[in-house]
Amino acid sequence: MYRLPSAVTIRAATPGGLAWGCGRRAAHYRARLPPLGPGWVGGLGLGLGLALGVKLAGGLRGAAPAPSPTAPDPEVSSQVETPPPSPPKEQPLAPWSPQTPTLPTSRLYARAIDSSRDLLHRIKDEVGAPGIVVGVSVDGKEIWSEGLGYADVENRVPCKPETVMRIASISKSLTMVALAKLWEAGKLDLDIPVQHYVPEFPEKEYEGEKVSVTTRLLISHLSGIRHYEKDMKKVKEEKAYKALKMMKEIECDQEKELKEKGGKSNERNDFAKAKVEQDEAKGRNSKPVKKKNDFEQGELYLKEKFENTIESLRLFKNDPLFFKPGSQFLYSTFGYTLLAAIVERASGYKFLDYMQKIFHDLDMLTTVQEENEPVIYNRARFYVYNKKRRLVNTPYVDNSYKWAGGGFLSTVGDLLKFGNAMLYGYQAGLFKNSNENLLPGYLKPETMVMIWTPVPNTEMSWDKEGKYAMAWGVVEKKQTYGSCRKQRHYASHTGGAVGASSVLLILPEELDADSLYNKVPPRGIVVSIICNMQSVGLNSTALKIALEFDKDRSDIP
Repeated sequence: MYRLPSAVTIRAATPGGLAWGCGRRAAHYRARLPPLGPGWVGGLGLGLGLALGVKLAGGLRGAAPAPSPTAPDPEVSSQVETPPPSPPKEQPLAPWSPQTPTLPTSRLYARAIDSSRDLLHRIKDEVGAPGIVVGVSVDGKEIWSEGLGYADVENRVPCKPETVMRIASISKSLTMVALAKLWEAGKLDLDIPVQHYVPEFPEKEYEGEKVSVTTRLLISHLSGIRHYEKDMKKVKEEKAYKALKMMKEIECDQEKELKEKGGKSNERNDFAKAKVEQDEAKGRNSKPVKKKNDFEQGELYLKEKFENTIESLRLFKNDPLFFKPGSQFLYSTFGYTLLAAIVERASGYKFLDYMQKIFHDLDMLTTVQEENEPVIYNRARFYVYNKKRRLVNTPYVDNSYKWAGGGFLSTVGDLLKFGNAMLYGYQAGLFKNSNENLLPGYLKPETMVMIWTPVPNTEMSWDKEGKYAMAWGVVEKKQTYGSCRKQRHYASHTGGAVGASSVLLILPEELDADSLYNKVPPRGIVVSIICNMQSVGLNSTALKIALEFDKDRSDIP
């Protein structure tokens, strides 16, 4: 939009300057006309301004070039990717220009952004979350990041892309990078007993038999080390009930298949039916164990500050194993506390120092361990609803006992960088032959393939279709019927902490040999969401958002 020059500007830019105006007034008086009122200057300026505006508009017809493709979209208030320095701003195209402008990247995904924003508003309202922040990148470029609601309710501080929150168990995926780097460097053996690195952790027995806990088993929650629940009986009863329920579901599915196959004998059908009924009777006799929420566990609210990882081992190192290592999946944040001690001994650095080096390499400059004393800019407050359903501040907690498993703070932007670094490493091997100048990934392709390979006997609590791999949950590509539901391959990790929920999800592009030409990794969608309210399931929301952006991405020529 052009600013019309004022009367003063016109007068200063005209040859003769002020004399032109004085001569005009003198001519008026010489003609013996009535004296000019005080508004004559404004009227003259308005008339000249309108005349000049008409002239400028006429000269601009079809003459203005296309806007810069990196120009920000004035209709999108959220933060988009920061464009590089550009030459002076060019004039926008007139509506009748035959040229076709190149739209900003955010405009290309306007439908996905609007749809995802609406979805987040619905989730936020449904759970009553004070604030939520989202970030989305496509092929390594941050496309959309936005905050909804409040980072600090008391002081009415709104959420924004720079808001810092607890990322909870996404910390496990960050710790995995430290372990992977040490393994690649030959400083860490994943399959020898942990006592080789941390002799302070005692050797273990299970039902009188000596057993080994290894780094690999710790990473995939197969070590048998407890989580926050200390009662072994409750944990085992819950596991048994879940196993029975799963068995019944499988047998019911088998019965359906038998009924659909007309050629099978009635005897086989009767046998399957009898078995299901027998299991149902067992299920009725055994009362299901009510699952105790993690937020009801006292250890989650520890206020004690631990000076180092070795000291924090005393919380659980003398407790018995709940299962034989390798036999059953038992999610354990304490297992990652032991992994932090292994990182220290294998690297020769303090765990937090080693992690800060990794964050620096990954350009994650706002990711730090959560401590109460330091001033951390843009840090949010954390909330929970009390028994009267009133929003209250969460109690003070000290997470020094679980830096590795759930003690870091970050932003959605940093999490996107981390996700893209992992995706780059995962795909770099595919592009190696088509692009010789490709830089290596932070982790080697074979390392990332190992990390994202589902491990047998594991569970992925936030998506029943997947399994746990190495500090990531992974859902594999699957399609059972033609023109029906297609399950996409993706990796994610969720987090739940006192007053916080989070998710980081990576949806790789489905690549084949023909699609590698003229492309470079990372190829895919990365979504990060953080929220200052506990017990908010965010994985399905992140997946829906990723698929929305993937849909718009496939429509772009």
